[in-house]
Amino acid sequence: MLTSLTLMSCSTILNNLPGVYSLEIQQGNIITQAMVDQLRPGMSKRQVIYIMGSPMLDNFFHKNRWDFLYSAHPDGSEKIQQQISLFFENDQIVGVQGDFRPSSTPVATVSNESSVEIPKRDLDKTLWEKISGLFNISNPEASSTTTSSPKQKSPDNKSWF
Repeated sequence: MLTSLTLMSCSTILNNLPGVYSLEIQQGNIITQAMVDQLRPGMSKRQVIYIMGSPMLDNFFHKNRWDFLYSAHPDGSEKIQQQISLFFENDQIVGVQGDFRPSSTPVATVSNESSVEIPKRDLDKTLWEKISGLFNISNPEASSTTTSSPKQKSPDNKSWF
């Protein structure tokens, strides 16, 4: 009994030593209220994946239920856990259960992304033409178009390709 008490106290002491670095471990899907507010009844599974990401758990026995979990243990504070389950019928969302509730008013999100049109480059020479120019190698396609001789035959009457 004394040994078990000693071992338990060592782990408590070692976890709280000053100057000892402990990692902040985050696991799962980051879930925000803004993401949950975008969910609407009747959304397809593809739309939900676009908003929430892939589900953390895929239960074989409950194919119409997706579970999103998030767990973090910041330095020196208690463990944070968040969970939300989405329920589907005919590949459309019908219910939400967990730590978050979607808002009743529609949410319009403004995208900060923009698209840029890049003009095509005018290439004088291809990479092969540049390399073959360095070594004075003639272009095999150009030589085959300029010479119109039939295929050469070897002494044993086999054609060269």
